[in-house]
Amino acid sequence: MSDSDLSAPQERTAPVPKRRPTINDIARMAEVSKKTVSRVINGSSLVSEETRQRVNAAIAESGFVPDPQARGLAFRRSFLIGLIYDNPNAQTIVISQYGILDRLRGSEFELVVYPCDRGSPSLFNDIRAFVERQKLAGVVLLPPVSENDALVAMLRELGCPHVRIASAALDEPAHMVASNDRIGTAQAAAHLLDLGHKEIAVITGPEGYRSARERLEGFCGELDKRGITLSPDHIVRGGYTFESGVAAAERLLSLEPRPTAIFSSNDEMAAGLYHVAYLRGLRIPEDLSVIGFDDTPLASRMWPPLTTVRWPIRDMGRSAAELLLDNQETKRRRAAPAYEARLTIRSSTAPPKG
Repeated sequence: MSDSDLSAPQERTAPVPKRRPTINDIARMAEVSKKTVSRVINGSSLVSEETRQRVNAAIAESGFVPDPQARGLAFRRSFLIGLIYDNPNAQTIVISQYGILDRLRGSEFELVVYPCDRGSPSLFNDIRAFVERQKLAGVVLLPPVSENDALVAMLRELGCPHVRIASAALDEPAHMVASNDRIGTAQAAAHLLDLGHKEIAVITGPEGYRSARERLEGFCGELDKRGITLSPDHIVRGGYTFESGVAAAERLLSLEPRPTAIFSSNDEMAAGLYHVAYLRGLRIPEDLSVIGFDDTPLASRMWPPLTTVRWPIRDMGRSAAELLLDNQETKRRRAAPAYEARLTIRSSTAPPKG
């Protein structure tokens, strides 16, 4: 063995990291132009199905992942969908998010949420800054923010696609996901009347909410058809919160004669009503029938389980995202399905005593 063989150990060459494939690599593999690859990635309809399959096969083989930041620069916007809300009902917000995420899952779009104060003097400036800072690809508006026509006009001025969720049609079909709350609350009123109730009261929603008006008018409209008109002291305004349900229940359950049935314009306020009824020794439904609105998970977890009007907010959130993505990916402008609130009967309603 020579002296050279006993010298310092031989240096090992580190493995060269595998280079990430680029859009140029995909174009070469699929034998198409870079522009064609870009069109396939962006869901353009200007590509034949055979070419699309060839490009997608090259993407799958290479492990190529499009750079969302680069795409955002190319499109001058991000791949973010904003959810803008000012709503005291946390369950509504969370469930609507689930619906939106149902549709975004598997796409390149992500959801960012923006709580706001609809009464703030800086509302428009704040939302404008949010949209411009995030370069949003579109926004979903929850009620009552969705009812603000001036805000929608500003979004149009900014070129930001929008979809409104509301209890009535307020916009063009391509920008609107609406429910018919009056159908569900009319069913609630009919259910109580069919059980034999005549002493009926309502906890309505907050001032200025279109949903509060739609639900109250649907309920009272059915009562009017059946010859019953509620006196003003049997209609108490709430705020869609547990605490406002407690306060409203204290007033209504102090009336003489006491109501034998109360409709609450959401489940949170119905939970407050349950609380006051329990403290006063009233049994539900033996002494007091209760109907809520929303059919959030809370409704089936209360005891007894709450009869309530199901508001299909998860389905509506999914449809709102669908409208936005249709516009982004296929440039189609279609209408969302028509949604109706429907009564779900559980154990909190029964005929009045005596």
